[in-house]
Amino acid sequence: MRADTSIRALNAAEIQLAVDWAAAEGWNPGLADAACFATVDPGGFLVAEVDGAPAAVISVVNYDVRFAFLGFYIVRPELRGRGIGFALWQAGLAHAGGRTVGLDGVLAQQANYAGQGFRLAYRNIRFSGTPPEGDMGETVDLAALAFADVEASDAAVFPAPRTAFLKAWLGAPGHVGRALLRDGALAGWGVVRPAREGWKIGPLVAQDEAAADGLFRALRAAAGAAAVVLDVPEPNGAALALARRHGLAPVFETARMYTGPIRPVDLARLYGVTSFELG
Repeated sequence: MRADTSIRALNAAEIQLAVDWAAAEGWNPGLADAACFATVDPGGFLVAEVDGAPAAVISVVNYDVRFAFLGFYIVRPELRGRGIGFALWQAGLAHAGGRTVGLDGVLAQQANYAGQGFRLAYRNIRFSGTPPEGDMGETVDLAALAFADVEASDAAVFPAPRTAFLKAWLGAPGHVGRALLRDGALAGWGVVRPAREGWKIGPLVAQDEAAADGLFRALRAAAGAAAVVLDVPEPNGAALALARRHGLAPVFETARMYTGPIRPVDLARLYGVTSFELG
């Protein structure tokens, strides 16, 4: 690492810096993302500083003793190619220790990530558009459900428990959650949140395509007339069909990669990824 470079953890208030840089890169974060992300791992957001000024950021948040997720890997354009980003990358992975680390990387960097021990699991595809107005249908307010039921459903589609994050995500200002019940049991749920541009749906979890469709329509209704974004795991063909049926078009793709094994996740139930930055 360069002698004039230092690395430290961002405090909770400073995480907004990473989010703002992500916005400048065109990643379109949600308006309340920084506060939600800060609940996961206080030491997981790192900054490299050159002569005391931020030069690069990364997040490697530890969800539990087995799993971490990497995101927000950004170097200021004028400082790229100087080794600053790689030094920060190494510090982030050191924070993860022996955990399996996941990431959603741009396809152009897939080979570089592979060189660092990451292996492709599948692709995620971002869809965006302005579909016709939706309706709440038979969905109910997600906040009316027992949190334990939502958390149990989330455990089927995410590789680690994330209690603090989920509580923050469901209750963040501007976030709208809807759920669908069948015979009193949870058949699906989802959240939509305002972003720098339009609204983003995620997560969207459902037992089947019919449940996912009803939830999508409800979340779209909550977003009003604004454009919506849905990040879809490519192996879920029903989710791809749902996005296209509602007039959304693919914008770009990411490579979901892991350094090791994860607990099983049911991608057939995952119709919308929560966040490319935190999984």
